[in-house]
Amino acid sequence: MSILDSKIPDGPLADKWTKHKNTINLVNPANKRNIDVIVVGTGLAGGSAAATLAELGYNVKTFCYQDSPRRAHSIAAQGGINAAKNYQGDGDSDYRLFYDTVKGGDYRSREANVYRLAEVSGNIIDQCVAQGVPFAREYGGLLDNRSFGGVLVSRTFYAKGQTGQQLLLGAYSAMNRQINRGKIQAFNRHEMLDLVKIDGKARGIIARNLVTGEIERHSAHAVVLATGGYGNVFFLSTNAMGSNVMAAWRAHRRGAYFANPCYTQIHPTCIPVSGDHQSKLTLMSESLRNDGRIWVPKRKEDAEAIRAGKLKPTQLSEDERDYYLERRYPAFGNLVPRDVASRAAKERCDAGFGVNKTGEAVYLDFASAIQRYGKEKALTSGIENPSKEEITKLGEEVIENKYGNLFQMYEKIVDENPYKTPMMIYPAVHYTMGGLWVDYNLQTTVPGCYAAGEANFSDHGANRLGASALMQGLADGYFVLPYTIGDYLSHDIRTGKIPTDTPEFDQAEKDVKDRIQKLMGGSGEHSVDYYHKKLGKIMWNKCGMSRNEQGLKEAIDEIAALREDFWKNVKVPGTADSMNPELEKAGRVADFLELGELFAKDALDRNESCGGHFREESVEQDGEQKGEALRDDVNYKYVAAWEYKGEPKDAALHKEELNFENIELKTRSYK
Repeated sequence: MSILDSKIPDGPLADKWTKHKNTINLVNPANKRNIDVIVVGTGLAGGSAAATLAELGYNVKTFCYQDSPRRAHSIAAQGGINAAKNYQGDGDSDYRLFYDTVKGGDYRSREANVYRLAEVSGNIIDQCVAQGVPFAREYGGLLDNRSFGGVLVSRTFYAKGQTGQQLLLGAYSAMNRQINRGKIQAFNRHEMLDLVKIDGKARGIIARNLVTGEIERHSAHAVVLATGGYGNVFFLSTNAMGSNVMAAWRAHRRGAYFANPCYTQIHPTCIPVSGDHQSKLTLMSESLRNDGRIWVPKRKEDAEAIRAGKLKPTQLSEDERDYYLERRYPAFGNLVPRDVASRAAKERCDAGFGVNKTGEAVYLDFASAIQRYGKEKALTSGIENPSKEEITKLGEEVIENKYGNLFQMYEKIVDENPYKTPMMIYPAVHYTMGGLWVDYNLQTTVPGCYAAGEANFSDHGANRLGASALMQGLADGYFVLPYTIGDYLSHDIRTGKIPTDTPEFDQAEKDVKDRIQKLMGGSGEHSVDYYHKKLGKIMWNKCGMSRNEQGLKEAIDEIAALREDFWKNVKVPGTADSMNPELEKAGRVADFLELGELFAKDALDRNESCGGHFREESVEQDGEQKGEALRDDVNYKYVAAWEYKGEPKDAALHKEELNFENIELKTRSYK
């Protein structure tokens, strides 16, 4: 085991990033045009990085498995993007955003990276406004803000319920400009299958053309991985069905350490599972918790009657409802962080108070907000003595203006009108805080290989606050990586073009083709989805919202056995040298079957509860915090970075000790 060097600059926290930018090496414009950079993934992190690097003068190649960068999973982000601009005048600042992010991550993130994130957050909003992103605005024309969980201020900028899509269109427009200039070569419908190293440095990738099946070699002086998270290891998640871990995992197999794989976020406001037929879950934005109140019936008999269809939620009076988040966490109420809200929902449902047929759902109710907004609108509209019907109509109009597309989406999926009856929600796998280990420059343990956005581990600790994913992706792509990558590339100004007819590329291509042939050579007993669903059930039942030693040990053994069976008996129809979606899935599930075991190993090794990682053996035993997650800052105040050693069970642990010089470690209370 080694202690990792995160390359954090010396000096006061608020000066580190400025000092670092002023002292790192640069590449002059005449030399940039001779340097090639590969960017894998074209969502918010990859798209913004590619556009910015190309604007600076580098020659960029982008790769995405979708038919267009516009289909990146970033479009699914609904609620907003955080930035410390203090437009509301409610006391926000860079430091408060930094503090909330570190506290929200349960003190398991790197101080220097998080402060830098807060520091550049305001620039992101200015950049996106300049690109034409249609953020919501107040009556006076200033940008509007709303609140998200885990904070006491309003710092979330938003575009109705489609913020991610609008931000991605801004990055995509910037990319298109560079494509038109010839500075970006876009390779859509291509999937990275391996990282190529020459003399220990990342010098290119092996990719598969998903339309023709052709295996291609692409070289560059540096490789940036911005390929998102690995939530689909659970099979059912809010991620797009194509989201996968392949690029990050193949880099891991080539020497990039994988950090904190067990840190996975369960989002509290998702449409509940309706049956075994589902292939994915749908997220309802956390922004709904601004105005929606979460509750279950106070009496089990009422919950049972609702599940049996004998009682409607609207028939229960206020006194018969348990607004359990407001009861348990009065300071934050419905806006507690995601991990807290998720565990509270599970606790109520496990206790028998769930409200759908499966018993795994709680209500998100907008009746109070509709009445409140309706009365306010009536007053501002000069309507005297409005009737209840008028108030309701006016309130629904306000809610529709704020959340209309989300309500419409819910009604299409559930076939219930959420204006008239409460939404039903339940936690689901959403975001992964773990990822490739990176230093302060966003470089992995493989020189020349960088990771940005959700693909790296660096900013969110053990739990991500709402609206911080978009912030990190765009901060990395627009304002961090373009500076830091130049420090590395400054040593390559005389290197010249990287050839692809080398023994290293030959071997990497051979390894890829051998792996494909092995996938195609299974006995054909079971489909790829058969194995993915089995893996998902193991992960959800034993590595999900709560974990214990026995379950994690069982998961490790079960996943290893499932992986062995997969390689022997998987059925992959078609051929390797043509379009073959089943082959694509098979490669991704093969990686999930390795990652899943490392995930369980990491969760077993971390015998503490922190953020989204909840070990049943580690809870507060008494006092006001009884039953809440109990951290162990003496033994586990570190980043766990795992080195690939063949089988996941043999992975070697390396540690990056976390130093908190600017924040006092406290019990994370939201009461």
